[in-house]
Amino acid sequence: MWIIYSLLTAILLATSDALTKRALASRDEYFVAWARLLFSLPVFLACLLFIEIPPLNKTFWLATAAALPFEIIAMILYTKALKVSPISLTAPFLSLTPLLLILMSYFILGEKVSLTGGIGILFIASGSYTLHIHKVRHSLMEPVKAVFREKGSVMMIIVACIFSITSSLGKMAITNSSPVFFGSFYFILLTILFTPIALSKSRDKIAITGKDILPLAAIGITYALMIVFHMTAMGLTKVAYMISVKRMSLLFSILYGHLLFKEAKIAERAIGGVMMFIGFLLIVLSR
Repeated sequence: MWIIYSLLTAILLATSDALTKRALASRDEYFVAWARLLFSLPVFLACLLFIEIPPLNKTFWLATAAALPFEIIAMILYTKALKVSPISLTAPFLSLTPLLLILMSYFILGEKVSLTGGIGILFIASGSYTLHIHKVRHSLMEPVKAVFREKGSVMMIIVACIFSITSSLGKMAITNSSPVFFGSFYFILLTILFTPIALSKSRDKIAITGKDILPLAAIGITYALMIVFHMTAMGLTKVAYMISVKRMSLLFSILYGHLLFKEAKIAERAIGGVMMFIGFLLIVLSR
């Protein structure tokens, strides 16, 4: 079941990101990030009404408090990356998270992955090299250099580093509460904390008109459902495995980049996607 939940997470994340990028074409990134949270609240509040609230210990509160500042920084950089660069160039760099999680989940949670699972994670991460493979004619390092010339890619690499920390802290909070409770409670807190930041940064740009309701609701609902499935899957398997399968969202993001935004050089980015899919299969086979 963790594989099914993780794949649903991947599809919903790519869909929410594509809808977010479309909204960013005409709106401020702080407003869109805030609206994404705001319109996800009904799902999170509904979850809290229908689940049993578990006993919460000191470890839960420490993990939650430690993760929230990192989450806010990651959310801002994530949204800015979607705004300034092609989605097919930015989203794939989240594939670095599983690689970093091999280290982070070991030191924070004491989790280890099998050899096959580790190879699968490396396949997923190495797929990012092919995103600028056409530049290899200049030098072997040119695809790597091209990455750091793309502002959105650099932001997403930082986000991947932050997510390697928040994912492990999130797993710690889940094991000391419950998956759906933590996901709902955590993002309600995140919305409360991010609201004054969005208000101060966007000022008079925060205004929701009638024509905004449906697009923003679609962003919020797909994002909220993604979180619910994400947290449920996290409670069923190792963090590195779950996040690796979730990063299959990169394939869907590349597809959205081609279909919705007419982004160029999709073929070489698809090669990286295939490598990530091979990594996904290796991870599943290692279970």
